[in-house]
Amino acid sequence: MKRFLAPGRDVPASFVVFLVAMPLSLGIAVASGAPVEAGLIAAIVGGVVVGLLGGSPLQVSGPAAGLTVIVASMIETYGWRATCAITMCGGLLQIALGACRVARTALAVSPAVVHGMLAGVGVVLILSQLHVVMGGSPQHSALANLVELPQQILTQHSLAVSLGVLTIAVLLVWERTPWRRVPAPLVAVSAATGVAWFGGFDVPRVDLPSSLLVHWGPPSVPDAALPDLVGAVVAIALVAGVESLLCSVAIDRMRPVGVPRSDLDRELVGQGAGNFVSGLLGGLPVAGVIVRSTTNVRAGALTRGSTVLHGVWVLVLALACGAVLEQIPLAALAALLVTLGLRMIDRAHLRGLRPHRESLIYWVTMGGVVVLGLGEGVLVGIGLAACLALRRLTRVAVRTEQRDGRWHVVVEGSLTFLGVPRLTAALTRIPPGAPVDLDLDVDFMDNAAFDAIHTWRVSHERLGGRVDIDEIHESWYESAMTGESSPPPRKSAGSPRWWAPWANRDRRQLEPLEQASPREILLAGVREYHGSTARLVRPIMAELSMAQTPDHLFITCVDSRVVPNLITASGPGDLFITRNVGNLVPRHGARVPDDSVMASVEYATSVLDIKTITVCGHSQCGAMAGVLGGGTEIEHLPQLSNWLKHANHSLDRFLHEPGPEDARTPLARLCQVNVMQQLDNLLTYPWLKRRVELGEVELVGMYLDLETAKVHILDPEQGKFLSVPDSVAPSDERAPRRGDASRGTTSSPA
Repeated sequence: MKRFLAPGRDVPASFVVFLVAMPLSLGIAVASGAPVEAGLIAAIVGGVVVGLLGGSPLQVSGPAAGLTVIVASMIETYGWRATCAITMCGGLLQIALGACRVARTALAVSPAVVHGMLAGVGVVLILSQLHVVMGGSPQHSALANLVELPQQILTQHSLAVSLGVLTIAVLLVWERTPWRRVPAPLVAVSAATGVAWFGGFDVPRVDLPSSLLVHWGPPSVPDAALPDLVGAVVAIALVAGVESLLCSVAIDRMRPVGVPRSDLDRELVGQGAGNFVSGLLGGLPVAGVIVRSTTNVRAGALTRGSTVLHGVWVLVLALACGAVLEQIPLAALAALLVTLGLRMIDRAHLRGLRPHRESLIYWVTMGGVVVLGLGEGVLVGIGLAACLALRRLTRVAVRTEQRDGRWHVVVEGSLTFLGVPRLTAALTRIPPGAPVDLDLDVDFMDNAAFDAIHTWRVSHERLGGRVDIDEIHESWYESAMTGESSPPPRKSAGSPRWWAPWANRDRRQLEPLEQASPREILLAGVREYHGSTARLVRPIMAELSMAQTPDHLFITCVDSRVVPNLITASGPGDLFITRNVGNLVPRHGARVPDDSVMASVEYATSVLDIKTITVCGHSQCGAMAGVLGGGTEIEHLPQLSNWLKHANHSLDRFLHEPGPEDARTPLARLCQVNVMQQLDNLLTYPWLKRRVELGEVELVGMYLDLETAKVHILDPEQGKFLSVPDSVAPSDERAPRRGDASRGTTSSPA
């Protein structure tokens, strides 16, 4: 059962998050034009309700600055209680979307649009809150705020300005001090509050009611056209949902070892429940907040208990310390939001978009949010992203060259009607009657492109030319000629198989490497990986770069013919692999000490929390052949001879016990007996044996027959290796179960 609370880590972390959340929640409520207590209610609900029901254990939810513009517009248009009803409906929509398991679909929105939207909200937030810092009031739009700002700066010089400047200065400086573990927002707001209180400044302050629900009333149905209301509900649900899901993905990359990944569908349901409860109680909409979530992770939280406790602390302070909160100047909260708005314009995101040529989407979305409004700006950004994606998907490259009296034309990309003009221009430059090799390296060809190629080919051949068409990947042209409905995939004759050895590649690829050194061949393989595979695995490797969470510890031989990821169809991050000569595990207290293997076992089980340990042997093992020959052939290799002493128990078992009956040769039988013995050697370690007996760790024996390329699994009850069935029926009682040593393949000690 998963832990709900790790007191030593979660309690201190929850208090740190609470210190960050309090001033931000108050500031966002003020900036939205909502009652101040609405921010506290949203923080409490985001912590307790979403913390309990959500699928991201370390994410902290609450009122989000990214929703400020939407909420402010809704309050101005429909009123506060109607906005609460819209928040409730948005929550119900999020619950429905989560129940339909479409959370991953929300991540299809381009990050450039999301970051551009947040940057635009940051600009709007800055322009509006600067007026509050100056002692004035924000205007009805971002452009009006921008036009009015110079006049505000020239005419407003109240005490509120000094408090705002003080708050910003503390926020900027505090992160560079030795005491930066104390949250900067708390220090800045406390400093401004202290100065205002001791100086007796007459400035606007937080107006908190005596009870959080003193102004509560049932949410009212907005008096507006149905399409407008549907748009408002969808805006709340989607913006809050996408922001929460993106935050969950970001926090997953930061999570400590042992913390499970986020369940995005459950997280969306939790966010929906939080918004429904927050709207019902008179709170702001809630969403996952990256500032509080990263603070939670960096403060050392390990479970969702930290998130829930932070909401409890907000509730306690709101009920017990209302008089203290009412001393906070509004200018200090506005200055805090100005700084937060600046951080929402994150240049790091912009730098990440440049290599992918998506900066334009970012800037257009940001400008659209500032000039047109949030919804309109996001739609403009999504439209631009769709147009650019369509352009990339339909981009085609056409190269022509003349070589050895023949014309060579190479077409790469997606060949659609949009690429026909470029293709036609290249083909018409070929002289009439010339022989032509046309290589179509395309992943799609529409009818317009086929018609253009075929028409040119017929015309060119009528004038005495010859056209040889070679389709590299899929035979789109051939299929269109024969009338087939879908083109069958066809591998190029020269296309290498990633799992084949270098020597088995197509001869045309090997010719340049026939006289190459092993180092040059290795580098050629790396270049092939960079050219064809790296771009495919880059998203996976980027996600794994922060932490690894493999499922299995795989102990096998160093033999180059044994490829663990190939025989298990696994990928990066799946197997924690330990390899040595003969897949040996030194016994506990062995006379020839060696801790390298058990160091991997300790790390795998104690740090990575791996539940399955597999020992995999193979046929024609050179190490076992040396053991079977008495070691005479390796006497000149002292280190290897010393290491193979760890196989003496395997040899003794081979000589005195009946081995697997299906072994074709003595060497094959020793190779299989050796796997059984290494499983027993693992059980000589008391701490590991205890965990196996408790069902916390499962031991598995495997054997690879090189001649047949088949993998066999050890059945401890029969004492032999069985072929792995092509499929396992749900009712198959012999199927191994993770964590069930009695039904797995754990061998009994000899």
